[in-house]
Amino acid sequence: MDSAYPDQGLAFMKWHGAGNDFVIIDSRGREPVVTEALARALGDRNRGVGFDQLAEMRDSDVADIDLDFWNADGSRAGACGNATRCVARYLLDKTGRETLSLRTERGVLEARLIEGAVHVNMGHPQTDWREVPLAHAADTAHLPLDGDPVAVGMGNPHAVFFVDDAEAVDVAGIGPRIERDPLFPERTNVEFAEVRGPDEIRMRVWERGTGITLACGSGACATAVAAVRRGLTGREVRMEVDGGWLALDWREDGVWMTGPTAHVFDAVLTRDFLEGI
Repeated sequence: MDSAYPDQGLAFMKWHGAGNDFVIIDSRGREPVVTEALARALGDRNRGVGFDQLAEMRDSDVADIDLDFWNADGSRAGACGNATRCVARYLLDKTGRETLSLRTERGVLEARLIEGAVHVNMGHPQTDWREVPLAHAADTAHLPLDGDPVAVGMGNPHAVFFVDDAEAVDVAGIGPRIERDPLFPERTNVEFAEVRGPDEIRMRVWERGTGITLACGSGACATAVAAVRRGLTGREVRMEVDGGWLALDWREDGVWMTGPTAHVFDAVLTRDFLEGI
C-alpha cells in the first residue's frame, strides 16, 4: 500500500447534490493522496464506491481550502459546481461560518450561506474559443457542429445544445460522440437544454469522463450562460435536471448557483482495497 495512505485506511464521505454524487476525501494536514488509479478504482460502482466526481480537500495558502476534482475514469475534472456546494456545506456547518473561499483550478470561488442554502459563485464564464478551449477559432455562440451548440467554459469545457424536447434526446448516443469531437482538445461536457420560459430550463447532461449524470453544476451554469447569449432567457433561471432543481443567477461578479445537498454517509477504505489498486 502506498505510504501516502494512512495506516488505518482512508476515510471518505459520500455526498450528493440533486443526485450528482461525490466521494469527498479530506487531505488537510497531509500530502494529497488521490491519484488517477485511486480515482478510477473508487469510481467503479461495482468494485469500488462509485461517484460522478471525486473531490479532495487540501490545505490552502490563498483561500480557506483548496479543492481538486477527478472524474470516474481517473481524469481531472477541473471544475465541479455541485461538489463545491457539498464541500462548502460541510465546512460551513462544521465551522458555523456564513462565508467561505475555495480555490479550484478555476481560481478562488466564494460560497455563502443564505437562508439555510449554500450559494457558490462559479466565476465568470469563458466565451473566447481559446479559453473554452476549442481546437481552432470558431464562433462559440454557434459552433460548426450539427445541432448548432454553444460553447462555454466554466473552468471546464461545455457544449450546450438547445432542443425542443430534452426527454426525447438520445443522450447516451450523442453525448460520447460530442465529448470526443476533434473540436474539443480536452474533450467536453455536453448539455441538452429545453427552454420552457424566460426563467425556466429543463437540462440533461453527458459529463466528460463519467457519462450521464443526474445533475451537473458547471453544466447548469454553462447552460444558463448559453441561454442568455442566445437571448432565450433572463440571467436568473430555475433549472430542472434529472435529479431535481438548481437555481442559477448570472451576475456581474460571476454565475451563482444553489440547490440541494445531502451528506449520505462516512466510511473508510480498507487496507485490502488500497493495496489492490
